[in-house]
Amino acid sequence: MDALELAPPGALCPHLGGWGVEGAINGQDGSLPSLEVGGSGSCFESRRGSCLQSAMERWWQLLLGLWTVTPPTWAGDELLNVCMNTKHHKQEPGPEDKLYEECLPWQDNACCTAGTSWEAHLDVSLLYNFSLLHCGVMMPGCEKHFLQAVCFYECSPNLGPWIRKMDSGGPGERILDAPLCQEDCEQWWEDCRTSYTCKSNWHGSWDRSGGKNRCPARAVCRPFPHYFPTPADLCEKIWSRSFKASPEHRGSGQCLQKWFEPAKCNPNVAVARLFASTALSWEASYMLMAFSLLLSFLSQSLFFSHPQSCAPPAVGQAGPQQPPFLGPSNGAAQAGG
Repeated sequence: MDALELAPPGALCPHLGGWGVEGAINGQDGSLPSLEVGGSGSCFESRRGSCLQSAMERWWQLLLGLWTVTPPTWAGDELLNVCMNTKHHKQEPGPEDKLYEECLPWQDNACCTAGTSWEAHLDVSLLYNFSLLHCGVMMPGCEKHFLQAVCFYECSPNLGPWIRKMDSGGPGERILDAPLCQEDCEQWWEDCRTSYTCKSNWHGSWDRSGGKNRCPARAVCRPFPHYFPTPADLCEKIWSRSFKASPEHRGSGQCLQKWFEPAKCNPNVAVARLFASTALSWEASYMLMAFSLLLSFLSQSLFFSHPQSCAPPAVGQAGPQQPPFLGPSNGAAQAGG
């Protein structure tokens, strides 16, 4: 950072001689300097413009350096250890020692309450008034995956990088494209191959005339692979891209597990931190680019408002001085003395 330190005003404008900035403006004796060509204040306006441009260039270098060396971690923290703004989520995550069955892994730090975890396991979930049994009995292995997915959605405090405002523009939030590990999608699809459904998107368009979801008219119950030909189709389509099928594997630190053993540490903490830092770096890059363009615009404005070159010196006067960053030449210093 030594190279980026701001030089004193006199060093920025060495062509103003021994006055410095204050002397150049007020004069050595407190009066305004002479503006006659060839006098000590010749081309004062243009040289003041050169001084301003030099100062702007130094500030530009300094601020760019600060952006480069300062890690902007403050914004990334806002995406970590947070809960969605929805009807059933807590405002802040915290311990819950009575979570139910498939929600148990989040007991140390959860966005769901014990009551929410219990309601998620009912045949007709009170959370969404939704039944998994809309095409008859679902195989236990398949049902277990859906319960785990609901617990993951309701209880996990590690979904911050994927939280978005609702598409309708109303209050509330959802997740979008949260990357599930390859094994999660594949096992979910495999265990549901012999179960039945009638829709590929479960987010809407159900017949709710009877108080709970039923298949729409002319919708036919078929095995899951009919509506979800691949594991990726199941993960991504069933809840309108809430999840994304990641090519990464469990343990890679680059994908989310929708369930993990309660006795083990939550592997999604590190994944959320990784994606939060990535999202932040893009945001910081855009801000830095905009800031650089602003400084460049200001520098150009100063250049055109205050030309750097003076009128040709009078006969017998010294030629132009060196650029301000190089400092005055010996000859110029002697002439000024």
